[in-house]
Amino acid sequence: MDLESVKRFLEKGRKENQSVVDSMPLKFFDPFIMQGLHVDLIEPGRIICSMKVPPRLLNSGNFLHGGATATLVDLVGSAVIYSVGAPMTGVSVEINVSYLDAAYADEEIEIEAKALRVGKAVGVVTVELRKKKTGKIIAQGRHTKYLAISSKM
Repeated sequence: MDLESVKRFLEKGRKENQSVVDSMPLKFFDPFIMQGLHVDLIEPGRIICSMKVPPRLLNSGNFLHGGATATLVDLVGSAVIYSVGAPMTGVSVEINVSYLDAAYADEEIEIEAKALRVGKAVGVVTVELRKKKTGKIIAQGRHTKYLAISSKM
């Protein structure tokens, strides 16, 4: 593909959707991904959630978008850091996701987050997305966060 074609691909819909994008409320992204999520179990260091995959989170292949999956790893993984009593979840240092299967519209998925370590400065969590019906793994993620150390000044 030539460079101009790549540029057109990346800028696709930029002008046509500008007014829609500009009219979106601030902090739109998290609720866009998380709407419909239900917490099924919460205990210190472990959270299990479920949701039906909404059509708004599908990619062009009509299955759960990888970016939505990574955002679920980020947000549910951050919540599990709170579950062990941390006062804040810090900032992401590293996040990785292995995509193993697809989830389709209206399919029920389960998201399980576990705190592997939450120390004074660093938190490490693992997040797994599974098909609720079969238990088949959709994606596995690992998220490392820097937990800001409060100043004693």
